[in-house]
Amino acid sequence: MKSVIAIVGRPNVGKSTLFNYLTGSRSALVADEPGVTRDRQYGIGNWQGHPFLLIDTGGLEEASSSDRITDAIGLQSLAAAQEADTVIWMVDGREGLTVTDQNLARTLRSNCKRIFLAVNKCEGQDENLALAEFHALGFEHLQAISAKRGSGIPGLMDGLLSELPAKPETTEQARGLRIAVLGRPNVGKSTLVNRMLGEDRMITFDQPGTTRDSISIPFERDGTPYTLIDTAGIRRRARINDHVEKISVIKSLQAIDETEIIILVVDAQDSITEQDASLLGLVVDSGKALIIAVNKWDGLTPEERTRTKTMLDRKLGFIDYACVHYISALHGSGVGNLFGTIDRVGKCIKAEPATPLLNRILQDCVEQHLPPLVHGRRIKLRYAHLGGHNPLRVIIHGNQTDHVPEAYRRYLANSFRKALKLVGTPVFIEFRQGDNPYQGRKNPRSKRQQQKRKRLLRQVKRG
Repeated sequence: MKSVIAIVGRPNVGKSTLFNYLTGSRSALVADEPGVTRDRQYGIGNWQGHPFLLIDTGGLEEASSSDRITDAIGLQSLAAAQEADTVIWMVDGREGLTVTDQNLARTLRSNCKRIFLAVNKCEGQDENLALAEFHALGFEHLQAISAKRGSGIPGLMDGLLSELPAKPETTEQARGLRIAVLGRPNVGKSTLVNRMLGEDRMITFDQPGTTRDSISIPFERDGTPYTLIDTAGIRRRARINDHVEKISVIKSLQAIDETEIIILVVDAQDSITEQDASLLGLVVDSGKALIIAVNKWDGLTPEERTRTKTMLDRKLGFIDYACVHYISALHGSGVGNLFGTIDRVGKCIKAEPATPLLNRILQDCVEQHLPPLVHGRRIKLRYAHLGGHNPLRVIIHGNQTDHVPEAYRRYLANSFRKALKLVGTPVFIEFRQGDNPYQGRKNPRSKRQQQKRKRLLRQVKRG
């Protein structure tokens, strides 16, 4: 079992920078402004052969009745501090000791097991001078560091790991299916994630842009491991002016490549907007398995539900493989059914149909609808075999396959998907054809053929 280390502190003191340095990644969103990190971000770190679980948190500030988001961020950070075996409390060495730091010291003492004080942004300063005023806080372990340059971090981690209690060795937990929750801002993605987890893991608020980073959350349900990824809402590019939001959108789009299944959340009251259609296009191009969750279904009248279903059937015709669920993330209706679909889709994307089965399906498809003629010659599709997973890729060999129309390709893909009983995942068709060994080579005439040609030419002239 890995030890758990949480990084806490005021906003904009460098917590996410240290998190990225220790995990050797760029998982945490970093920007030169406070309040970028809001939800807890988990990562795996390893220092000189000692693995540990690291938690990045939002900025801790004094409680304020006027700013509910700030209070929610603080509760998430304190929850991470209580969960951790050791806490790295980061302060700003340039600003020095503040009244907020003194108040946070009392809060952290009552909530944390072990605290290591890391005075950040000390590059170019004398270490003793940088730590002088922070000794007044009364903590035993102090270290001057620069999270941006990496100086001082070896001393911090050596001292921290030497104080960690020994943990019994356990087998590594399986990661399970990775499921990304995508959608426009304020459609209920974080609320759905909380409902699927059964706890208030993500900060939810009735305004767009509450979630700013892509948060990976491993969990188990009925003994089956999963990893949920909550993403920031994606708006139209013309409406994005904030630098942080641009990075958030990039990380949300990167989540598409890192997952096996995508849950696209749409607002039932808005149906399918232009931005929803753009997101659907990105998912279709990626080939990932797709589940569409129509949220806020409880707020519609029976007439509105009928009208919405009709509109969805018309607009989603190009992704007929997607599974559609009508849910209410706030009240939980329909959310439990998502896991049954997720399990079925997970089995489909791992399917390995045998080559004889694929060839029988191809033969049936060709018998029902022959490929078209090209320059008077029929396209011949000879045999098929498996080419990959997620999405299922079928490679078909034949002649003149570069002339197969897109409509016939879609017919083959739909036929394979229906014959293999796949749900939620598309089938990609790739065509291969061998090189013509006689292409570019002239067939020389024999002596008899040359004499015959001369006789014919003489007869033509006489005629």
